[in-house]
Amino acid sequence: MEKFNHAVEHNLKRLEQFVPIVARVHGESHPEFYEVKEQFDSLNKKMQSENKEIDLNEEFKTLREITNNYTVPEDVCESYEAVYLMLEEIDHAYQD
Repeated sequence: MEKFNHAVEHNLKRLEQFVPIVARVHGESHPEFYEVKEQFDSLNKKMQSENKEIDLNEEFKTLREITNNYTVPEDVCESYEAVYLMLEEIDHAYQD
């Protein structure tokens, strides 16, 4: 869980900044990103809770399905790619 906490601490603030912007910029041409944002919002809400026994398996499973295991589309900006990389890092840390 220490690895997960570090990954969250390292990435969460940037994700909170990037996800809404990427959704606004790329959502029309990549509607799946709206679902990514929805899952991220759910994850973020759970991670911010005081409950130490949070279960994020469903959100990460859905994110892997939506993103084809965090495969970055070829026609997107670096911020879009960064979001996928940060989510993947948190996901892997959670699974370990």
